[in-house]
Amino acid sequence: MSDTHLIVGAGPIGRHVAALLAERGSRVTVVSRSGRTTGIDGVEHLALDASDADALSRAAEGADYLYNCANPADYTQWEQVWPPLASSLLAAAERSGAVYGITGTLYPYGPVDVPISEDLPEAATDHKGLLRARMWADAKAAHEAGRIRAVEIRGSDYMGRGVGGNGHISRLVPSALRGKRALMMGRTDQPHTFTDVADAARTLVAAAEDPGAHGRVWHVPSNAPVTQAQALTDVLASVGRPPVKISALRGAGLAAAALAVPFMREMREIIYQWERPYVLDDAAARDRFGITPTPWEEVCRRTAEV
Repeated sequence: MSDTHLIVGAGPIGRHVAALLAERGSRVTVVSRSGRTTGIDGVEHLALDASDADALSRAAEGADYLYNCANPADYTQWEQVWPPLASSLLAAAERSGAVYGITGTLYPYGPVDVPISEDLPEAATDHKGLLRARMWADAKAAHEAGRIRAVEIRGSDYMGRGVGGNGHISRLVPSALRGKRALMMGRTDQPHTFTDVADAARTLVAAAEDPGAHGRVWHVPSNAPVTQAQALTDVLASVGRPPVKISALRGAGLAAAALAVPFMREMREIIYQWERPYVLDDAAARDRFGITPTPWEEVCRRTAEV
C-alpha cells in the first residue's frame, strides 16, 4: 500500500503529524517557506512557497495525502496570506489526487452558549472566523463535486509540546516558571477546553486515512474543560512549581490595548471565547476513530517543556 504524505507547515501540528507518520515508517515530506528541518529522523524537508499552486502541485505529485498544517501567526495578515494559500492547496489536492486533510479552527462557529458540536451553525462574527469558514466551504464543495477528497479537524486552544507562543497558556509558561505574574485575556474563571497538539495530529491522520470520514468536520478528542487559571496552575504543578498571581485583561483595559496594538484588536474580536464557557463536544471523533485524549497530567508536563 502506498504511504506517501506531504505536510504543508512546520509548526506544532505539522511537526507532530510528521513525527507520528515517520515513526510508523511512512514516507514524509514537510514543506515550509524556509525548508527548515523539524529534526525528525526520516523526514524530508522542502523549501517552497506553498501559495504557488504550480510549485506545490509538483511537490504533491505521487503523494497519497496532503495536509494543511499551516498557521500564519499574524492575524492582521490573514486576509492577504490565507486566500492564495488555500487556493493553492485545493489545486494541489485536485491535480495530485491526494486526500486533503485540513487542520481547522473553532473560529467559524463564532460566539456560542452551548457545547460546540460539529452540527452547530457556522455563525462567525469576525473576519478570521468568516475566512476559515469560507476555506472549509470551498473544500467541502470541491469534495461534494468529486474533484477532491477532503476532511477537516478542529481543536480548541492548543497545549502540549512545542506550542510555545502559539498557545494562550504555553505563551505564559516561561515567565510563570520564573514566578512572574501572568496576564490573561478575558475571564480566568470560565471552563474552557484545551486540546493537545499531539491529539490533533492523531485525529488529522486518522480522519484523512478513513475514507468514510471524508467530507465533514471532526472535533479533536480533548480533556475535560478547566479554567485558564487552573490550566496554568496545573502546568506549573506538573514540574513542581508553585502557582503564580494572575491578572485579567478585559473590558476597558482590553479596549485600550486594542487601540494601540493591532494584534490585540484581533484578539478582542474573539474575546468571547474567554468571557463565557467554551466547551468542545468531541463525542463523534471519539466514537469514529477510537481516540481518547492524552491524560491531562501528561499534557501539562509537555506544555511545561520550554
